[in-house]
Amino acid sequence: MNISNEQYSKMVKKASPNSKSWIDIPKAFVIGGLICCLGQILLTWYKNMGMSEKDSATLTSITLVFLSALLTGLKLYEKIAKHGGAGTLVPITGFANAVVSPAIEFKSEGYILGVGAKIFIIAGPVILYGITASVIYGLIYFFFR
Repeated sequence: MNISNEQYSKMVKKASPNSKSWIDIPKAFVIGGLICCLGQILLTWYKNMGMSEKDSATLTSITLVFLSALLTGLKLYEKIAKHGGAGTLVPITGFANAVVSPAIEFKSEGYILGVGAKIFIIAGPVILYGITASVIYGLIYFFFR
């Protein structure tokens, strides 16, 4: 099937729904804000239970990752993301979702070639470029401080 660039552009435009920014942006803001508020509530709760600042922060992160993974496994995170869009990409919950989603999707291919090979298919580039950037920033800081 040979089609021209113009025909292809028309097909893409027809198949791609227009974004309603005036609705999507506030929804993303609210959903992201609610995730952050949950994190703050957890942090305060753990502190009020007598834990140190560091332990409270660690437990808050663990809880948010667990809840994100659980909601992903129950297919609820996807429903939240459908409405919250970029708001669900709040770093720790979005990262947990990016690791758990491929693990669930490729489980049928086995634990080695499915889960093991594909678990970081989305999160892998984030890890790679995050580590690379931190090494570069660390070297700049070391040499220019």
